Amino acid sequence: MKDILVTGGSGQVGGALLRGAAPDGFRFIAPGRDGFDLLRPDTFAGLIAARPWAAIINAGAYTAVDKAETEVELAWRVNALAPAVLAREAALAGVPLVHVSTDYVFSGQSARPYLEDDPVAPLGVYGASKEAGEQGVRTGGGRSVIVRTSWVVSPWGNNFIKTMLRLGAEREVLRVVADQQGAPTSAVDLAGALARIACALASDAAAPTGTFHFANAGATTWADFAAEVFRLSATRGGPSARVEPITTADYPTPARRPAYSRLATQRIASLYGVTPRPWQAAVADIIDELIPARAS
Repeated sequence: MKDILVTGGSGQVGGALLRGAAPDGFRFIAPGRDGFDLLRPDTFAGLIAARPWAAIINAGAYTAVDKAETEVELAWRVNALAPAVLAREAALAGVPLVHVSTDYVFSGQSARPYLEDDPVAPLGVYGASKEAGEQGVRTGGGRSVIVRTSWVVSPWGNNFIKTMLRLGAEREVLRVVADQQGAPTSAVDLAGALARIACALASDAAAPTGTFHFANAGATTWADFAAEVFRLSATRGGPSARVEPITTADYPTPARRPAYSRLATQRIASLYGVTPRPWQAAVADIIDELIPARAS
């Protein structure tokens, strides 16, 4: 049995890795914060040396986009310094690293889905800290893969779907931004892609490295996403609300969001055989778990 170290096991993506079945011959191990703390990079070398890890998946991150504008040091320590140290220590131990990044490294000014090699231009502290983390991983000296994703959702943790269902149970009308376009991503689907890549890196010295994108197929706005959540919820007898589309200017936030953050996924499909399914199907599975369909 080969062990894969997972950071961020309490998050959506790390949780999905631990909840799912690991590929044959592998198992995922996620130490608690007392065993692995992204704020304690001085402990990384000891943890990596503790056993012969087959690979590392870094799913841990500081993801409070708006708070990052004031908690700048914390965001940079977790999102930039920690991945850089982790990449260096992994390289010294000869362990391949898979690192999760974000669509927020882009400005949102593109007219087509972003390719992996498109120029980055983050709009805020969160995106800048994640982009710096990418650079730390790339220059760490070892075999690594960076997987950018967008709008992550799941049946657990804090995310857009759960927020909409909670608010929909309290209000009849919700005002939701309609001029930001992207694609929701199931944490379960993303975890499957990360697992495939990590196992390939662990098993094949020639497995592709570099930067990849993974998001569920298709595109939507936050307002249309919310409307789909409520449509699916209503069919199961769950909360529902009317969605009133608004502009980003109508809903100011401390951090700027990219207006367009669709990610092209042809590279991960071509080199790893991972073809994301439509976001609607992924969201339906999450709603099914949160609100089981009533027996007729």
